This record gives sequence, structure tokens and C-alpha cells, in this order.
Amino acid sequence: MNFSGIYQQEHFHEGEEITWVEVQGLPGTNCYCDEEAYAKLQEKIREFPIEGIHFIDSGNYHYMSRIWLEKIQEPFRLLVFDNHTDMQPPAFGGILSCGGWVQASIEEIKWLQEVVLVGPDEEAFKQIEADESHGEYTGERDADSRTGNTKVRFLSREKLAGSSVEENMRFMDEIPVDLPLYISIDKDVLCKEDACTAWSQGDMRLEELLAYLECVLKRFRQNGQKVLGADICGECDAAQGMSSQANDRANRALLELLRGYIRCGMTPASIGGE
Repeated sequence: MNFSGIYQQEHFHEGEEITWVEVQGLPGTNCYCDEEAYAKLQEKIREFPIEGIHFIDSGNYHYMSRIWLEKIQEPFRLLVFDNHTDMQPPAFGGILSCGGWVQASIEEIKWLQEVVLVGPDEEAFKQIEADESHGEYTGERDADSRTGNTKVRFLSREKLAGSSVEENMRFMDEIPVDLPLYISIDKDVLCKEDACTAWSQGDMRLEELLAYLECVLKRFRQNGQKVLGADICGECDAAQGMSSQANDRANRALLELLRGYIRCGMTPASIGGE
């Protein structure tokens, strides 16, 4: 999805069978998505199935995950790697934002049964209302009185940093395989050595993220469960002259891993223009 033009500075997609969705310059899309832009974006991806690996530009456009999720028409679980909860209430009425798309998905998408959120710090989790989140490292499951059977389980930045990769794998192993999975990755969960993003970043190394993902993907394959698709954001701000070299490497590594487990659906030969 070409919102900012940043992918034209990267090379991970060269030689791949890809489709560019041209949305650069579309009004009402930067951080917040207004009603008119929402309808435009829905139309832009109308012909695409949920199956596939969707690169959605910088974290300013992470709300695109919410729009992609509308395509899922069966009960599913959402796995999110992010340095932020993206569960903040909207600042302007009910408008969709990059900082509130997870909460919007919980409230509005009936097929979403649970969110597994990996990466935000513990203080951010404390700000989430108690009836909208549950679970510690043990993976305890509590009822969510506000959203029925929709829940949030989480693994904080502090626990990630304070435990070994092997110990954190226990959390990944506790993600149930009873439902299909959709994965959303914001590269701001990574440390600055492995990504350059427009938002504050976490401590995770790229090899750790790949290990966690592979653990989950293998378990779902071994149990005959679907991984419906994935999206990736967290590009740098092209307008501020940031370097995209680290992101290019990370995108290549993520693409190579994910395409071994995710079926890419049929897509139009090209989609572009207004």
C-alpha cells in the first residue's frame, strides 16, 4: 500500500509477485482515517482477499489492519506485535485512528474472538480498562464483561526484555490453535538497530521476532489450523529523510518467513490511480 512512497526506496519486494495499491496523497488518511477516506480505502482493497501478506507503510496507517479484518467472515484470533497497545479511545468522535484500531476491532468486528498483544510496556497495559484485558504470563483467561467473548491477552515489553527467548516462547505456545489466526506486525516493536520507524520503539531484536513468529506459525501448521494473512507496517518517515535500510532488511526477513506459511490469494494484475 503506497501511502508515503517509502517502499520505492526499498528493495525487499524486487523480483516478487506483488501488486501496488496506490493511495499516496489520499486526503484524510494520515494517523486518522476520516469517513470519506475510509470508503475510498475499502474500495481500493475490495478485490483483494484477506489471504496474503499486506505491507501497509508506516505506523501512521496501522488502522488499515482494522479495514483488512473486515474481510474475515469466520471466528478468528488476532496476534499483534507492537510497541503500543493501539487501544486508545478516539480523540475526535468515533474516527478510526492508528492509535485506536485494536480497540475499534474488538468493539466492531463480531468474528474477532481474542487479541494477543505482544510488546507494549506494562504502564500502557494498566491504562486499558480491566474489563477489556486479561491474563499475565501464565495465560489465564477471564471473561470480558464489556465485549462478551472478545478478550485481550498480553506479553509486555518488560517481560520480553527480562526473560530469555526460550521463556517467552512459553507465552507463544499458550496461544490456542482452536481458531484461525491473523497477524499484524508493527516494526516499532523492534529496537533501533533493527528498524527505523516514525514512532517510539521497543527492545526486541529482529531474530527474536522471527523466532516468536516461527514458533506460532509452526504450531498452527502442525495442528492443521489456518493462518489467514498478515500485515506489516512501521516504515520510516520518508519526508524526514530517515534511512530505510534496516526496515528493508526486516521486511525481507519477514516476507521470507511468512510466505512459507501464508497462502497468498489471487489478486488483480494491478490496482492504482484514484
